[in-house]
Amino acid sequence: MPLPDIFSASESEMMIKRINNLSPETQAQWGKMNVAQMLAHCNVTYEMVYETIHPKPGALMKFILKMMVKNKVVNEASYPKNNQTAPQFIIKDAREFENEKQRLIAYISKTQQLSGAHFDGLESISFGKLTTTEWNNMFYKHLNHHLTQFGV
Repeated sequence: MPLPDIFSASESEMMIKRINNLSPETQAQWGKMNVAQMLAHCNVTYEMVYETIHPKPGALMKFILKMMVKNKVVNEASYPKNNQTAPQFIIKDAREFENEKQRLIAYISKTQQLSGAHFDGLESISFGKLTTTEWNNMFYKHLNHHLTQFGV
């Protein structure tokens, strides 16, 4: 069954509403991150699209990511709880809740405004060119997984 369309205004607003239901005191139902770290963690996906702060993987690593990780990230199956994450997504330092929250909302809004058509065939630094559906699945299920982790 297809995942909800993160590129639609209604679905983006639903995600933003869920994010706005978080507070600095919101506790995780599983995992090690606090809520500000989770927001920073979710921002990494968008940083890899819109910023140049994360190094691109080398050819061998990109091949490995495409062969072993890509399908798990872009398919419709939910992530399991306590799933292993890539090193660049691990947030160990303290983060400022409101800053991370506003950054994530801005990224979601920008993504929705660009629309799915913008992403069709766009290159992911980790997985190569992705379809609109693959981008949608990656964006939606990652956000949904972590918002569910924090009970919103």
